[in-house]
Amino acid sequence: MIYLDNAATTRPCEAAVKGVMKGLEVFGNPSSLHRCGVDAELLVSDARHSIAESIGCLDEEIFFTSGATESSNTAIFGAYKSQGKRKHCVVTTAVEHPATARPIDELERLGCKVVRISPDENGVISPECIVNAVNEDTFLVSMMFVNNETGAVLPISKAFAAIHRRFPKVITHCDCVQGYMKLPIKAKTLGADLISLSAHKICGPKGIGALYVRKGLHLPAFMLGGGQEKGQRSGTESVPLICGFGEAVKLYGGSIAERLEKAKKLENKLFELCEKNGGISINYRGEKSPYVNSISVDGLRSEVLLHYLEKREIFVSSGSACSKGKKSGVLAEFRIPVQNMDTTLRISFSPDTTEEDLLGLMEGIEAAQQELARIK
Repeated sequence: MIYLDNAATTRPCEAAVKGVMKGLEVFGNPSSLHRCGVDAELLVSDARHSIAESIGCLDEEIFFTSGATESSNTAIFGAYKSQGKRKHCVVTTAVEHPATARPIDELERLGCKVVRISPDENGVISPECIVNAVNEDTFLVSMMFVNNETGAVLPISKAFAAIHRRFPKVITHCDCVQGYMKLPIKAKTLGADLISLSAHKICGPKGIGALYVRKGLHLPAFMLGGGQEKGQRSGTESVPLICGFGEAVKLYGGSIAERLEKAKKLENKLFELCEKNGGISINYRGEKSPYVNSISVDGLRSEVLLHYLEKREIFVSSGSACSKGKKSGVLAEFRIPVQNMDTTLRISFSPDTTEEDLLGLMEGIEAAQQELARIK
């Protein structure tokens, strides 16, 4: 099997699987005061420390959630509840993941003014465009770090630093899902007040994520109940999933630079193979993460090619359409040519991806080019 859909999810690493099993064996409730509860709480605390250390923040600034979607919803609606009645403007980009875009759409429905910044003709969003959209009525700026369809890196640090200098009370949020543990990231250098993280994009289990909340920023409670997570998110913590998350972070935390260099070599190899083929376009070459790549195979619709490759045990995703066949609004925002949108594939890497995987992918694409062209 050749798996190249790692931007959707990754295969859990052995360390994460063992972490989940350990969390199941230590079955106590972390809130219980007896030894079983204390043992479970120690596991939660250890994982929290690993995640905090990975982005250079305090343990107390990390709150566990059910995933990055909950983290982003919590950040956005929390900012609205804390400031939205006094201020009414939100600034974001036109290329956000739905976990950010849909909550902001809801704020717009509730009466907020939303400014969505689009990439320029070169597919670039400048920090100046973001900063210039902010005013005294703005309470939230939300931007992703790495775009999940093209791999484009957005200018988070520069934009947020300038915003905080000019408008120190504006809350800044970053969806960091596609950048976490892949690019060098620290909370201080990103400059975000709130950061959404996910486990299953870094070889951890699904159903667990985290929200970084800068110390001193007071958000309303995420969820009411028994007062877990310092009263911010009530509900018994999922010790197995938290342990799996922590173990994935421990495994990959010390080798980000090494893995990034490998990903860059894989990206170069992918682009080389595409150019050699002659019938494949590379959709985005700007400043980007090498882990996420968008290509278009001339004349072959994405869904047809995706299923053709699937029969050969090659798994990629379609970057061009949702299940109902609508063109990707994100690709359009990045100025991807219209003719490429119906033929786009997203190729995304993990630490386990090899050059042989890319050669196998290209063999599959070339076979499709020959066979499906004959059928036409």
